[in-house]
Amino acid sequence: MKIKTFVLSLAMLMALPGVVKADEGMWLLSLIGKNYADMQKAGFKLTAEDIYSVNQSCLKDAIVGLGNEGSPFWHFCTGEIISDQGLISTNHHCGYGNLQQHSTVEHDYLRDGFWAYSKEEELPNPGLTASILHRMEDVTEEVLSALSDDMSESERARAVKEVCDRIAKKASDGTIYDAMVKPMFNDNQYFLFVHTIYRDVRLVGAPPSSMGKFGGDTDNWSWPRHTCDFSMFRIYTAPNGDPADYAESNIPLKPKHFLPVSNRELKDGDFAMVMGFPGTTNHFLTSYGLEETMNITNKLRYEIRTVKINILREQMASSQEIKIKYASKYASCSNYWKYSNEQNKALKNLNTMGIKKEIESIYKSWAKDKDPKYAEALPLIKKGYADRAPYQAASSYIIEGLISGPELPWQTFRVGRTLQLALGPDGDSHDDLMDAIRANCEEFYKDYDANTEKLLMAALFEYVYKNMDMRFMPEFLVNADRKYKGDFTRYVEDLFKKSVFGTEESCMKFLEKPDAKKLEKDPIFMIGNEIYQKYVEISSMVPKETTDGLKRGIRNFTDGILQINKNVKLMSPDANSTIRLTYGNVKAYDPKDAVSYSYYTTLKGVMEKEDPNNSEFIVPERLKNLYAARDFGPYANSKGELVTCFVTNNDITGGNSGSPVLDAEGNLIGLAFDGNSEAMSGDIDFEENLQRCICLDSRYMLFVIDKYAGAKNLIDEMVIVK
Repeated sequence: MKIKTFVLSLAMLMALPGVVKADEGMWLLSLIGKNYADMQKAGFKLTAEDIYSVNQSCLKDAIVGLGNEGSPFWHFCTGEIISDQGLISTNHHCGYGNLQQHSTVEHDYLRDGFWAYSKEEELPNPGLTASILHRMEDVTEEVLSALSDDMSESERARAVKEVCDRIAKKASDGTIYDAMVKPMFNDNQYFLFVHTIYRDVRLVGAPPSSMGKFGGDTDNWSWPRHTCDFSMFRIYTAPNGDPADYAESNIPLKPKHFLPVSNRELKDGDFAMVMGFPGTTNHFLTSYGLEETMNITNKLRYEIRTVKINILREQMASSQEIKIKYASKYASCSNYWKYSNEQNKALKNLNTMGIKKEIESIYKSWAKDKDPKYAEALPLIKKGYADRAPYQAASSYIIEGLISGPELPWQTFRVGRTLQLALGPDGDSHDDLMDAIRANCEEFYKDYDANTEKLLMAALFEYVYKNMDMRFMPEFLVNADRKYKGDFTRYVEDLFKKSVFGTEESCMKFLEKPDAKKLEKDPIFMIGNEIYQKYVEISSMVPKETTDGLKRGIRNFTDGILQINKNVKLMSPDANSTIRLTYGNVKAYDPKDAVSYSYYTTLKGVMEKEDPNNSEFIVPERLKNLYAARDFGPYANSKGELVTCFVTNNDITGGNSGSPVLDAEGNLIGLAFDGNSEAMSGDIDFEENLQRCICLDSRYMLFVIDKYAGAKNLIDEMVIVK
């Protein structure tokens, strides 16, 4: 009887949407041979070695992870090399911050777009990095051999770090490469990744934001879409081809491989493959973790950011200067503001909680006759999430409401702490640190408006005070309410009158003759310091046994799921900003009763959505003229339409933005840039019927470069497949 029950349960497990499905999977490139037969069935025409090889040029050599110098292994977006001169295409929203940094009221590249018609006109971007994978290797056995089940979690973490650091050092010492070991499957497997990281990445081109962000927040995370979401950069190297900091003597990268750009017509069902650097997914999340995600993380992020979003919208509408200063900040805030709300809706609509509980029920049956650590896993997870819930909520208020909500308290704290280090005991300052502080402040105040910051501080201070559990409330908010009788606007006005950090002028004047005692008494520095101390305090309140039990439970639960599926179905690890491949097809879908969506949109839809009174739907005059004349060049389809975007069923997430969408022969057919709201549960539970990857069509990109911008120099250096 037990055997029959187990077989039935296993069959049920494999049918559950939360475990494994045909189109789900962010696959590791070195293991893609295991998927090869399935890829061929989907229409793939190349070999596994054409995707990943250490011995010959291949597709991986054209895939670029965009990061920042401080954390080059965490990729905020993906790009792809599309010429033999190191030209990169990525999303407009990936290059948005760089466009903003180069913009002024006189030269507003956000409003007008930017195009370099020669390499001399390309703009440097200090701190921006471009990573290309050299090789990867499974080092699980070497890491796990240093571990044992009787280790505490702290001992285990130290042992893992020690062996991973040793492996990475051995792989990179004496080379031009950077290396690190990344855990997979919640610390059950480990892979070494060796990258070449380039540090001279220059802005080449981008359409105006009215095209690159067409649809704004209204269309974000939704289909149909008509956004011209691309920008272009170029990688430069030292004359010998090695990575180098920016220098006029640097030369364009000579890549091992670049992607031909397709001008071919797409059909529903065509093979589509996405390669990129997806950020994070959590497909092994339990029902207990899901409850935290929905009721704490997503809920509070959405509610707190709504306060900030409303203020920024009003302020940005009041001034072109403020709009430029806060454009990138607003985009960063609003993206996951909407995501959090839409994901909660999708998780409820798709009954993800019920699916997770069903999986856990089957897991429990499997774990009964196994090592006790598997049976203990779910109780540990349940207790861990329950015990840390109030601290997670408090941390969300601190992070969203006080650290990343207003800017000045946290900026002042960081500057003040560094300034304390710079000021020696004899009152003299360290010139190198002082130079760094001044440079940091100049960068900060460039995109700062005092009145906007006052509004943000007052509104978010008040919101946190009225909604956060008083057990964790920072003392400065309690005192402000008491002294100012709940008038946080007046409180903030007084802070600005007494602080040297309220304006750039007063800050820079203070830095000319910095005074440690004056700094310690500065009210905004004191607030920033208290916010930091409170965050650390709340983090330390979570009992160690709770944290350790949760880690151990998640690791062993994931191990159990892997064992259950070992001889039944391939499973891919969660995304962790390492390069992955996902394959599927161009595919229309029916999101709800009586609603059917085509697999592509056209420029006609842009004109239909135009609203000159809504900043999200403004259409540039030049684009309207090209449309009216049907001057689409060679980029129209067989019906005479200019296709703008299309959808596939590929499994993607944040970090995949800008990823190349490739056809069966490895040609670039589009750029991934979004997901659809009906399946925003995808990072937690892939929904095979509704999940869609929204992509910019390569033909629209070529049309804009060629016909709209007249950047023939860029068209000429690409290989265009017709």
